[in-house]
Amino acid sequence: MPRIPLLVIALFFLTGGIAHFVIADFFIKAMPDYLGYHKELVLISGVLEILGAIGILIPQTRLLAGYGVIALIIAIYPANIHMALHPEKYTNISTLLLYIRLPCQFLFVWFVWWAIAPERLKTNPIS
Repeated sequence: MPRIPLLVIALFFLTGGIAHFVIADFFIKAMPDYLGYHKELVLISGVLEILGAIGILIPQTRLLAGYGVIALIIAIYPANIHMALHPEKYTNISTLLLYIRLPCQFLFVWFVWWAIAPERLKTNPIS
């Protein structure tokens, strides 16, 4: 039976992944201008979020999915920075929330790292 933190992670990423398809325009608008293929990147990240959500619930894929989710959080960080630097594009989101979200990403990386600790420690007892 999955542990509660794993369910929280799965729900968060499943919801986010689905949102990448349902409200793709919002995520496309969040993409930094220096990146190309905005729509494609949004759709790919949506698929990866859904796969991470499913994978984190399966014991055999949990460790790989956890590392993948952490990599994805890091990969989308530039979009979060872009949103914080351009709050005028996101009038329905508080500027304060856009900035608070930035350090929260690091907390979420830690949360995933902590949630997959039993699997990490089975593989490498030193980590």
